Amino acid sequence: MRIDIISVVPHLLESPFSHSILKRAIEKGLVEVVVHNLREYGLGKHRITDDYQFGGGAGMVMMIEPIDRCISKLKSERNYDEIIYMTPDGERFNQKMANQLSLKGNLIMLCGHYKGVDERVREHFITKEISIGDYVLSGGELAAAVVSDAIIRLLPGVLSDETSALTDSFQDNFLAPPVYTRPEDYNGWQVPEILLSGDHKKIDNWRFEQSLERTKIRRPDLLNHE
Repeated sequence: MRIDIISVVPHLLESPFSHSILKRAIEKGLVEVVVHNLREYGLGKHRITDDYQFGGGAGMVMMIEPIDRCISKLKSERNYDEIIYMTPDGERFNQKMANQLSLKGNLIMLCGHYKGVDERVREHFITKEISIGDYVLSGGELAAAVVSDAIIRLLPGVLSDETSALTDSFQDNFLAPPVYTRPEDYNGWQVPEILLSGDHKKIDNWRFEQSLERTKIRRPDLLNHE
């Protein structure tokens, strides 16, 4: 998989891909993440990428021409399955979407800034719009990192135990059950005895019951999701 991220502040994306699981996935060649500085495609001597909005109003708008230049160059080099715009009014990101995107080959993520992008970008270039929640960030970089993380960890070979991702919260619309590790007794707080029994069938049943109960209490809306 290859993920191309377009940003006016690319340095914000250095840390998320330089540590832990994402770093190892990149080093193993399981995914390629390329961050593009939109200002390299900006206009004029000062590489301008934004301008005032027609009709007046507060806030600058990302211009169509630099974005067109960048996306067109990328598309001339390879085919992309999705060109994604990170925006608060996009489709809400969830585990199902992460699963679907993890099956793709090449993705472009455009990070919004200021008051957003010229609407013609959304009309003519973008194939999918994604929001990570009902709030506004300073830009789409953190959102792009979140979505990339959720996708990359699902790729075969990224996690040392590939079954781990299958038991994460939101897979099958359930929250994950509680987990424990050593010591068995800490300040009198005991690990549930069933987990020490060695009876894997009973343990699986217990985990399912705990997962169901936790979902009922914390996210009952997931159980009503079709």
